[in-house]
Amino acid sequence: MLEVNLARRTPAIRPAAVASAGPIRIAPETGEGRLSFRAKAKALGGREDVAGFAVDGAINSRKSDGDTASLRLGPDEWLFICPEGDIDDAMSAIERAMDGAAHSLVDVSHRDVTFTVSGQNADAVINAGCPLDLSLDRFPVGTASRTVFGKSDIVLARVGHHDFRVTTWRSFAPYVHGLLLDAAKDYAG
Repeated sequence: MLEVNLARRTPAIRPAAVASAGPIRIAPETGEGRLSFRAKAKALGGREDVAGFAVDGAINSRKSDGDTASLRLGPDEWLFICPEGDIDDAMSAIERAMDGAAHSLVDVSHRDVTFTVSGQNADAVINAGCPLDLSLDRFPVGTASRTVFGKSDIVLARVGHHDFRVTTWRSFAPYVHGLLLDAAKDYAG
């Protein structure tokens, strides 16, 4: 728990709350807790959820329920999202639910920054630096994937027809934010 305590006492380095103007909105999310969860199918024992976080979806999918979301990024890898103030309770609940089964659970809230990108051409803005086909039929609502944006690793999730969440490591956030803002200029009208 030392790492968690030190991270919480360290002043947060957050990108400025600068949002783009015009038809594409790009803004940093605040107040989110993020948990990296890993467990093999045997350890999950057929569960559909762990402490309210879905673990039954297809790889590269996102399921949400109110303030929580579960992104399945690999065969044994999920990113759980909850309100920042609920992290300790969520971690305790997951530990109880796993009841000694082999798993990994790490609070990565301090590591990541998420930007919402929304608007009619949000997919085109993201495609300025992301090689995935983000057309609605190839990357539908509820899809999530680890990918790249420019030269940065990101986790990309489509949460609406014209709404995305771009999560990157805090140290890459100014770079990713700048690229998004620059790409959005093409759609400023």
